[in-house]
Amino acid sequence: EVQLVESGGGLVQPGGSLRLSCAASGFTFDDYAMSWVRQAPGKGLEWVSAISWNGGSTYYAESMKGRFTISRDNAKNTLYLQMNSLKSEDTAVYYCAKDLSGARNGYDYWGQGTQVTVSS
Repeated sequence: EVQLVESGGGLVQPGGSLRLSCAASGFTFDDYAMSWVRQAPGKGLEWVSAISWNGGSTYYAESMKGRFTISRDNAKNTLYLQMNSLKSEDTAVYYCAKDLSGARNGYDYWGQGTQVTVSS
């Protein structure tokens, strides 16, 4: 079965950094684009970033540009999100998601999420 397991979240001060990881299994990892999506307290889901199957193309929400970096290691079936210059508004549960194939919009599998709290 498909499994996505996030890790690396925690409490960090404003301006600090965290590196999130997502360990994938149960599917051919390098056949699929992957995304990070987050949900802040009381808010809806917000797309954060996406990466193509081989890492050749990356995409970011405007507020993340210049601060976050998405990457993947296909040999390790792992997705990463490096987060720098963190702000209180980045506080959210961060989810790793497997993109649908082709031109379809959305995701078919999600991880359990990892909590990121940015606070002084």
